[in-house]
Amino acid sequence: MQNKRCRVTLWCWLIAVTMLSSVPALAQQDSSTPASVSSNDQQDDQAIEGVVASSTRNTLVVRTSEDKFRLFEFDNNTVKPRSIPTGAHVKVSSRVSDEPGVRVASVITVTDAGATSSASSTSARPAPIPPSVRNLESDIERGVRKWRVGVRAGAALDPELFTFGVQSQLGPIFHRNINFRPNAEFAFGEVTDLIALNLEATYRLPFTPRQGRYSVYVGAGPALNFIHQSFNNSNGQGRDISFGNFDYETGFNVLAGVQYRRGTFVEMKTSLYSRPAPVLRLIVGYNF
Repeated sequence: MQNKRCRVTLWCWLIAVTMLSSVPALAQQDSSTPASVSSNDQQDDQAIEGVVASSTRNTLVVRTSEDKFRLFEFDNNTVKPRSIPTGAHVKVSSRVSDEPGVRVASVITVTDAGATSSASSTSARPAPIPPSVRNLESDIERGVRKWRVGVRAGAALDPELFTFGVQSQLGPIFHRNINFRPNAEFAFGEVTDLIALNLEATYRLPFTPRQGRYSVYVGAGPALNFIHQSFNNSNGQGRDISFGNFDYETGFNVLAGVQYRRGTFVEMKTSLYSRPAPVLRLIVGYNF
């Protein structure tokens, strides 16, 4: 038993170090700016003028007079008109973000609601937005959805189990950094089977931007666990398991993880007050 606990502790340290070491590496990913975006993105407090090529609830793409495409994202402090039509001439004051090729819009002013045929021949036939800019725009839109569903899978230690499940993410609620994320997990092992309904909430740590490429979060919540343990076989054909064989245990989960804006997340979780639920779970998942 002592050797088993030492092995679990070693796994915990190894996983924690791996997850924490991945955070600085994320900040260095995609360090190159897309070819269609200006290289001046690292300058703060810029004022950029151009024609609106695309506009959504959370992003704006502007084509400048140099035929460069600039992508802006909005936050709670962005001052903008209620409607920004495609083809309008705008002036955008912005600041740097943690995403190469993306700036955070501070103030958006429409200087001309629409281009006329005599104003600009290029406005009538705008050049297509480059795929690199479109991909960033889609990533930002996906990351700020109020409701998302996802899938998850992973491994559990002490006892050793294979896990998979589904989840939903709602929020933010109560606070801009808090999300409600209920999930259901199914786990199977040589001795133990587990069905867990987890009513968890996550808190995004403030040192990572809300609309950045990744966010680091911690979380907790009650767990409704149905656990079955048995060494017995049924006629040599494996265990005979039904819901009547499961014992109910209420526990409390504590977790930490890293979530990418594109939807992938890596998470480490432990269950308290719910033996024989796994001491440690390492989960990889995706939010659609």
